[in-house]
Amino acid sequence: MKDTLVLYPALGNGHLNSMIELGKLILTHNPSFSISILILSPPNTTLQPQQEIQKLITTFGCESFPSITFHHIPTISFPVTLPPHILPLEVCGRSNHHVNHILQSISKTSNLKGVILDFMNYSTKQITSTLDIPTYFFYTSGAATLAIFLQLPNVHQNTTKSLKEFHMHPHIPGLPQIPIADMPEQVLDREGRGYKVFLDMATSMIESDGIIINTFDAIEARALKALKSGLCLPKGTTPPLFCIGPMISPPSKGEDERGSLCLSWLDSQPSQSVVFLCFGSMGRFSKAQLNEIAIGLEKSEKRFLWVVRSDTDLEKLSLEELLPEGFLDRTKEKGMVVRNWAPQREILSHESVGGFVTHCGWNSVLEAISIGVPMIAWPLYAEQRLNRLIMVEEMKVALKLNESNGLVSGAELGERVKELMESNGGIEIKERILKMKLSAKEAIGGGGSSLVDLKRLGDSWREHASWNSVSPNSPFLFR
Repeated sequence: MKDTLVLYPALGNGHLNSMIELGKLILTHNPSFSISILILSPPNTTLQPQQEIQKLITTFGCESFPSITFHHIPTISFPVTLPPHILPLEVCGRSNHHVNHILQSISKTSNLKGVILDFMNYSTKQITSTLDIPTYFFYTSGAATLAIFLQLPNVHQNTTKSLKEFHMHPHIPGLPQIPIADMPEQVLDREGRGYKVFLDMATSMIESDGIIINTFDAIEARALKALKSGLCLPKGTTPPLFCIGPMISPPSKGEDERGSLCLSWLDSQPSQSVVFLCFGSMGRFSKAQLNEIAIGLEKSEKRFLWVVRSDTDLEKLSLEELLPEGFLDRTKEKGMVVRNWAPQREILSHESVGGFVTHCGWNSVLEAISIGVPMIAWPLYAEQRLNRLIMVEEMKVALKLNESNGLVSGAELGERVKELMESNGGIEIKERILKMKLSAKEAIGGGGSSLVDLKRLGDSWREHASWNSVSPNSPFLFR
């Protein structure tokens, strides 16, 4: 029987995409393994699993990885509509009994060596722990934010106050001072549901057999040193850490017409003259903020390629209706505006692009570093303010945008764009990020730090005894 790993991404294409890429990376360096990927589906949907699986194989280039198989978890029904940030947690929690049965089924035909959980699927660790299956977490952000999250149980035990009541910056070894305002909103109130989720998530990760992080030594050396030496967990032992990055999602397939238009336009622009603005799939703006962005780009007098995503209630409006009157005409010689989507990685790789205004999603940060494009940091949600702190204060590869009353003004954006593209400070950022680009290549090259960690990870699985559901000593759930 083949040695098998089970990978379990959280609900959502972004999580699934990252986990598939992790599976492909593992198999590239450990071809003797097979990988089963469990797939959660949105509630109250009707699926044709085989068609969905074939679509996944094609979309994510899995044809050359026949050792990857997919298992659809039966769809869960909800009587009510849940908020987007709660939905993945609820779907996972209510699917755990299905996961239990799937794990037992897989173990009857292969040597189950371990389970890798998306960190949002932390509740499944209750099952894998009870079944005594080695359990790892895949943390898709950086080591610095991991160091912060792993502090939560310690903070919780040593204070009765909510973080929002703290007057001093928390001091975490290996990191710059962290303003409370940069912490994710959900962890600020210890009475809130989000706080309990992050607390349980951190506890589960601390108790795991290892944490796989999409980062590499050269860009987060201080944070990783503090984590690995146990300084971030004074009352416990940090689980083994495996830094396997930069692991970047492949170019998107489809949407060819819009992508071709963007790349053709870039072909006609001077080298490193264009600022690219793109804010991820959830980075949507109000009409007022879109107007300020337009004003800022016009004030900067720089060339730009801007991917516009508006609040959902504005989606029926045309670009002419969304943006200031005459903006598209006035800037047509210098700018290009596209709606909702553009091929980010291909655009960042284009010779004409010289700067990137980003929402600070970790995957986007890694793409920019790996390609060597300096950034302007505009965080929007989740851990992105913490990412900005690291990008600006620690890595020094980005400029910070300042907000006022929840808006970034056109004047502020215009000044930062000019600073990035024209000033000595912008040149220094460019030089710094080009050095990091070389470090990224070295990390995943022969003998690089990420390949060393990937080998350690493979060795750890081989050392584990295979879990077998029919063993008389194995405990069961939901029998």
